[in-house]
Parts: sequence; structure tokens; C-alpha cells
Amino acid sequence: MAGKYGSDDKAKAFVGKLFKRVAVLDTGGRGATTTFVERGIGDVLLTFENEVYLIAKKLNPDDFDIVIPSVSIEAEAPVAVVDKVADKKGTRKAAEAYLQYLWSDEAQRLIAKHYFRPSSQPILQENRASFPALKLLTVEQIAGSWAVAQKKHFADGGVFNQIYAQ
Repeated sequence: MAGKYGSDDKAKAFVGKLFKRVAVLDTGGRGATTTFVERGIGDVLLTFENEVYLIAKKLNPDDFDIVIPSVSIEAEAPVAVVDKVADKKGTRKAAEAYLQYLWSDEAQRLIAKHYFRPSSQPILQENRASFPALKLLTVEQIAGSWAVAQKKHFADGGVFNQIYAQ
């Protein structure tokens, strides 16, 4: 968490100051978007990239500024075939075909069309106007693993609780 702040304590203090200014802490990106856009609460919305494009589609883009950081965290949506369920329901072939399709150029273009950053570099380049260059770090690069990040930041008594309790 230290990053440019030099220590975990300094980074935690910065995020604590940020949280003190939060009018409504929604449970997710869509809820935060609704609070900001439809309820008019807040001066700034920190959200997922795709939510920004949905707002721009709904509102006049000249009514707000979009600020894209030079570095961000990659927020992948995990997908998997659940062996027990696929075998029990006889859907393994269809489930595996769907997973293979997700990485096809056709699916990646569809993903981009719906405002999600494609993972295919050629498709990303085709959509560069919508998805500017951005250094994306994975949770593994930042914390070592999801398990470490969960325990340190989000478990009971973790960094999030410490900041939010203040």
C-alpha cells in the first residue's frame, strides 16, 4: 500500500482523509454511479472505467470531467467451469465453449462495445480512443496474492476497517 507515499501508515492516512470526504459509501460501482448521477450526491465519483462510459452515454459529457489515472488496478471478472455443476447438469461442453469464446476477437469486440477494457491487445488497439493507455497492476503484483490482500485489507480488523472506523 505504501507506493508513492513512502509507508503504509502515510498511505493509510491519505486514504483516511479521502474517506472522510465520502458522502455515501455504496457497496459497488453501479450503486455509486446511481448515487452520483441520479441522486446528485457527491462532487467526485471514483468508479470503474465502464461506469464512466455509461455515465457519458446517459448524460451530457460536457457536464463533467473524466480523469483517467496513469496507473490503476486491473479488476478482472473471474470466470470458471464449476466441474461438479457442469458434470451433474451435462453442460460441460457448452460451458467450456463459452470460456473459449470469451477470448475470441468477436467476444473481445463485444466486450469493448459494452465499455469493458478488452484483454486482447489487438482489439484494445482497435478501441484505443475509448481505452487510453494505462498501466494496470494486478492484485498479485501489489499484494502477492488475493488471499494476502483479503486478509490485510478486507478481513475483520483489516486496513479498510481501520480506515472506515475513523
